[in-house]
Amino acid sequence: MTTLPRADEPTTAPPTWQPPAAIGVTLVLWASAFVAIRHLGHDVSPGALSLGRLLIAALALSVLLVRAPRHRFTRHELLLLLGCGIAWFGIYNLALNASEQRIDAATAAMVVQVGPILIAFLAALFLGERLTGWLLLGMAIAFGGVVIIGSAMRGDGGSDLDGVLLALLAAATYAIGVVCQKVLLRRLSGLEVTCYACWIGVVVCLPWTGDFIDVVRHGDAGTLLWIGYLGLFPTALAFSTWAFALRYTDAGKQALTTFLVPAIAAVMAWVLLDEVPPALAFVGGVVCVVGVLVTRRKPRPVQA
Repeated sequence: MTTLPRADEPTTAPPTWQPPAAIGVTLVLWASAFVAIRHLGHDVSPGALSLGRLLIAALALSVLLVRAPRHRFTRHELLLLLGCGIAWFGIYNLALNASEQRIDAATAAMVVQVGPILIAFLAALFLGERLTGWLLLGMAIAFGGVVIIGSAMRGDGGSDLDGVLLALLAAATYAIGVVCQKVLLRRLSGLEVTCYACWIGVVVCLPWTGDFIDVVRHGDAGTLLWIGYLGLFPTALAFSTWAFALRYTDAGKQALTTFLVPAIAAVMAWVLLDEVPPALAFVGGVVCVVGVLVTRRKPRPVQA
């Protein structure tokens, strides 16, 4: 049986500066998304914002997919695509948007960085990757960081703690989506997976169609432009540049670069929103990063 080639398989290697530049673009755009969501959270409901962002991204990616090679999904791939779209593009956006109505952009970005640890744990359970003692220790340290962040952000009535828990839910659904996507990308192109997952996310957010229509009808031009920005740049463009860089870069090393996102988001939030999280929240963020770095430790080889 002939094996189908991957539609996004590169034919020639790009100049050496292009993958790092693509990673840099991705990190800046993803960090800006946290700031934009925080800015819009006062005027746009989480469901309406999620629907608008995903709809714009899905339409933009569909235009690109028209001229790209496509594959027919197997039943197994369809189930994985549903898991990726519902978890990462649907629930993730709803939880993150609701979270940033309660906590600042930098803190939300810090909590979401627990995602890579959860990805490693799920990969060990479902993809047969090795579950090491370093991984378990790193997970414990990172969750300790989340507890510290939650303590720093806890306000009257526990509303800020609810925001941290919602960000943690976003991290969990992000991890589920990435594990599903990892299997899909063995045969399918990144453009296919991202585009169809966006449309699935749109379906998840359809119950908030009325809210989104109200935003379109009554929202000011600035609000609509920010929603358009979220759909075109942090979603459609950033996921594309990330996939491009991943073709030529070690996945583990590239994943570590995402820990720059909270720092970039904190600077952007300080400049654009005049918003700085408590010092203890930064301590928790550092603990989360340490936990992930611990998971990257390789166990000593076992001698025969």
